[in-house]
Amino acid sequence: MLPTICSITDEELDLDGLLAAVSLPSCGAAAIFTGLVRGVTTRGEAHRTEYLEYEAYRPMAESKMKQVADEIRDRWPTVEGIAILQRVGRLYPMTPTVLIICTAAHRDTGVFDAARYGIDRLKEIVPVWKKEVGPGGESWVEGDYIPQPGE
Repeated sequence: MLPTICSITDEELDLDGLLAAVSLPSCGAAAIFTGLVRGVTTRGEAHRTEYLEYEAYRPMAESKMKQVADEIRDRWPTVEGIAILQRVGRLYPMTPTVLIICTAAHRDTGVFDAARYGIDRLKEIVPVWKKEVGPGGESWVEGDYIPQPGE
């Protein structure tokens, strides 16, 4: 069984521990994406962000993360390990919020594309809500993706 971790967490993301957990002895490459809280947001008029509040319905979100991992494995069968983690709670600027790791034997086996697909797909179908808080108040940040039936 290939290592797969899909989790919503309120704990700090442990890159080294997660990388070790999804790396097999045959792994020679890991593509890693992490998203951070921006201190300045340029969506609309540029403004300072004091913190973000992330929320998720854990059972549904983790199920959708597993779906993303399965889709990665279908598209890139050379990917050996996958970690998809989303942090929830109050997060301040420069704090990692999301982590996608894909491991494989070699770097030229699609591992970069697989990690990119992982974050893009997470943003599309995983139910995570984000509230931005700044000097001008607070607002929920909405994406522009509308899920299709069956997603």
